[in-house]
Amino acid sequence: MLFLKTKRIGGLQDFVLKSATLCSLPSCPPFIPLNFEATPIVRVAVEPKHPSEMPQLVKGMKLLNQADPCVQILIQETGEHVLVTAGEVHLQRCLDDLKERFAKIHISVSEPIIPFRETITKPPKVDMVNEEIGKQQKVAVIHQMKEDQNKIPEGIQVDSVGLITITTPNKLATLSVRAMPLPEEVTQILEENSDLIRSMEQLTSSLNEGENTQVIHQKTQEKIWEFKGKLEQHLTGRRWRNIVDQIWSFGPRKCGPNILVNKSEDFQNSIWTGPAAKASKEASRYRDLGNSIVSGFQLATLSGPMCEEPLMGVCFILEKWDLSKFEEQGASDLAKEGQEENETCSGGNENQELQDGCSEAFEKRTSQKGESPLTDCYGPISGQLIATMKEACRYALQVKPQRLMAAMYTCDIMATGDVLGKEKKVKIVRNALNNSEVS
Repeated sequence: MLFLKTKRIGGLQDFVLKSATLCSLPSCPPFIPLNFEATPIVRVAVEPKHPSEMPQLVKGMKLLNQADPCVQILIQETGEHVLVTAGEVHLQRCLDDLKERFAKIHISVSEPIIPFRETITKPPKVDMVNEEIGKQQKVAVIHQMKEDQNKIPEGIQVDSVGLITITTPNKLATLSVRAMPLPEEVTQILEENSDLIRSMEQLTSSLNEGENTQVIHQKTQEKIWEFKGKLEQHLTGRRWRNIVDQIWSFGPRKCGPNILVNKSEDFQNSIWTGPAAKASKEASRYRDLGNSIVSGFQLATLSGPMCEEPLMGVCFILEKWDLSKFEEQGASDLAKEGQEENETCSGGNENQELQDGCSEAFEKRTSQKGESPLTDCYGPISGQLIATMKEACRYALQVKPQRLMAAMYTCDIMATGDVLGKEKKVKIVRNALNNSEVS
């Protein structure tokens, strides 16, 4: 969106992204950026026919991303450059612009891919012919759910409501997670406020790291409380009691339509207030371990168990995470290490300076008790928590009715009356008469 009062404009390729407002007067307010109801979903992988022309392709895709407000440019974990567009016609136009205007090279394009989303639903109340499920059918559904739960590997506990209890490989930490489907209205609210959620996550991360952040703008704060109020309005009932206040993170990529809720009593953490542990000197340790749990949640929501597609509309509730064995093991290792230090220092009484150095080293290790992670043959505890949390979320999904969501394209078509059929014209007239009577 450009508002120009000059004849020639140049050198803006590094400053304009999607849309901009240009004016010769400094008092001109910027126009509102373009908003599109349709989300780009058709994606293709693009690469140059000659590998040496990769820099031109990267530069051309950057210019295309700046020029088109409805296109997305992604770089996959595999290194592929992906072009995401709104539809088939939009895709063809973007490819033509990339070849003829921006990159000016020959490119190879993969077949279009339409992404899916994975989710879970409530147990069905009606059968496939829209009849209410009777007692025998309910027994069959329960039996099917039990069979699905039997597919869970040994060593992982599953209760009747789908609560997954899993232990880290070193048997020192235990997590209890269950999954619940979010109402459709809540999922829509999360999608509409993705930018606001991203800002909230950045603010929370800076507070956790102890950085001095600027005061939140009043309008931004009002948007945050309005967003929280909408969630509380739709998450009502006994199942969702105090859920909004206990939201820990959103995912995937910390701004998606999935929620992680923390109900643990040891470490209270919320997206609205930040971390708060029972003991202040243990806050750093719990925060580091909590970040590992959040990372596992992000990985689980990024690729689901059915076809490795992102999740949508799922709430994961962390009912409990037990670190008592981890703390006991850490305390025993520290005591054993201190005993060895004392024996070493007591044997060297001839050198008083050496003894003082040993005391200082022991005090230093004691002060770093909460900062040094316990490492064993399975690796650091942080990595074990990430993998364990990811597996717990995936198993929590598998014991619930899973669904695969396909993208749907919606549009409004405007046409003159002479191209409409007779029945359509009668329906339009009736609707107009009804609206006039109401008004």
